[in-house]
Amino acid sequence: MRRFDNVDELPHGLRYVLAIGVFDGVHRGHRRVLRALTDAAVRLTAESVVLTFEPHPAAVLRGTPPPRLCDLDERLALFAAAGIDNVVVQRFDSTFADQQPDAFMARLCTGRQLAGLVMTSETAFGRDRAAGPDAIRQMAGRFGYEVIEVPHLASDGRTLSSTRLRGLLAAGKLGEANRLLGRPYSVSGTVVAGDRRGRELGYPTANLDFDQPVALPADGIYAVRVEWTDRGPAPARRTAAGVASLGVRPTFGEGGARILEVSLFDIDEDLYGLRLRVHFVRRLRGEKRFASVDALIRQMDRDAARAREVLA
Repeated sequence: MRRFDNVDELPHGLRYVLAIGVFDGVHRGHRRVLRALTDAAVRLTAESVVLTFEPHPAAVLRGTPPPRLCDLDERLALFAAAGIDNVVVQRFDSTFADQQPDAFMARLCTGRQLAGLVMTSETAFGRDRAAGPDAIRQMAGRFGYEVIEVPHLASDGRTLSSTRLRGLLAAGKLGEANRLLGRPYSVSGTVVAGDRRGRELGYPTANLDFDQPVALPADGIYAVRVEWTDRGPAPARRTAAGVASLGVRPTFGEGGARILEVSLFDIDEDLYGLRLRVHFVRRLRGEKRFASVDALIRQMDRDAARAREVLA
């Protein structure tokens, strides 16, 4: 998969089919769009192109982006896994947002052949999202592209969307969120120093710090799988099973900021500064305040045993 950082970098002479969107989460509904894109590219003897944005358009248009369901690295990996030929990671700023629809379409078509445009009922572009589905259909004759319309994917009578997934995660409904994603939900963060209390309890933990707001699941204990790249002259990709705690650690009266701590099974090494991807496989229980540290340790033992069973 080739990556470009601006729509103007797309090669001249390229014949392509395009899908436009943030694709936050790359959930099953998004993958329906991506399948339609790759199928149309084969049928029209063209290459597939996804145009996505960084940062999230809401950061520019409203000042506050929603917490992310997946970071750019994961988004790109999921595009590649879907068989996309090219992706444009377009910087979204006020200048880009201010384009008129005709001018934007001309940028896409000048020196290239836009053979098809894949859209849903919510696809829109141009200043104030002026070009919605009707305008996209009207411009098709002028610019010479075929419109490929993809119906929304519904589950339990409701449209699958990134907003719905954020709500499910916040409500502790990880199983339903994972089903709609088509994979375990994951977040990626950098390991930072904590208070080392986990080691004192017999469960050394890696505390994760996030460089941007992410959509964390509800507070609680989770069975997780973790990926990271280790250090060394030939860095290798590593994986491990573990148990994660997300919350404010009420047994110690912490309060304040939520903390994601991950204890890896059968791994005891220096992970500080490394970037870990944590896949939330199952929610084991909610966060709870214990009457004593000994009671907490006994529950942690039960949590670890249960997580090993789930992940076996």
